[in-house]
Amino acid sequence: MQDGHEEDPIKTSALYVVATPLGNLGDITLRALDVLRGVDAIACEDTRHTRRLLDHHAIRTPAFALHEHNEAAAAQKLIAMLAAGKRVALVSDAGTPCVSDPGARAVAAVRAAGYPVIPLPGPNAAIAALSAGGLADPHFLFVGFLPSKGMARRQQIESLKSIPASLVFYEAPHRIVATIADLAELLEPQRTLVIARELTKLFEQIASVPLADAPAWLAADPNRQRGEFVLLVSAPPPADDLPAEAMRTLKLLLAELPLKQAVKLAAEISGQPKNALYEQALLWKDEKL
Repeated sequence: MQDGHEEDPIKTSALYVVATPLGNLGDITLRALDVLRGVDAIACEDTRHTRRLLDHHAIRTPAFALHEHNEAAAAQKLIAMLAAGKRVALVSDAGTPCVSDPGARAVAAVRAAGYPVIPLPGPNAAIAALSAGGLADPHFLFVGFLPSKGMARRQQIESLKSIPASLVFYEAPHRIVATIADLAELLEPQRTLVIARELTKLFEQIASVPLADAPAWLAADPNRQRGEFVLLVSAPPPADDLPAEAMRTLKLLLAELPLKQAVKLAAEISGQPKNALYEQALLWKDEKL
């Protein structure tokens, strides 16, 4: 591991996964600029979009498209370049590639071909929202985009309801009203919803509202429905207190069995809800860490 004082050399035949600004062009890192200038080519989700960033920093490196519709073919082009000793950067339109953006299959193909993949950390919308959202839950689950179809979206929300962690979603403006309505209907009303839109951009807004009030808050001003969204939903409220005998049974089983198996048996023995037992088991596990 480097000590942080040495300059990172740009290696021959490597793929650099480069995070780029969400909106504010000043959020590019110095290392990202060095790599984008120093590589032989840049694989982009949209070459026109990336060209604006490159032009802003007077970077003339050639670019080619790598997006969800051509990823398999573009990955082979990328590997051929690496085989020829070239150095290539991978960027998405904004934020960190491969996080709800194209690139993961290309990265996997490059690694399988035996070439190094080097990450350059930087902007990420989910982490930016979490850092400013004020939710104190010790865990979070990054979900990304929910299904666009109503029934599939509602089924996924139901499946996430009992997870003892903040939930992190991305959403587009044309689905934000429907998604927040489904969250408010299907999840506990006392949970907190943080709506972070247009992060780092001119009309950035971060608001926290009780989930039950979120549809009305969104409807109160049409401007609140514009932009790209990160939604944070706080963890579910604590389960009702479990009977002492169920707690004792669960603790005994946890001493001998894996967590999921212990919870399953404790639910069968005590007749208590599996979700409540699971949340209690996780709390005990966290206390031991």
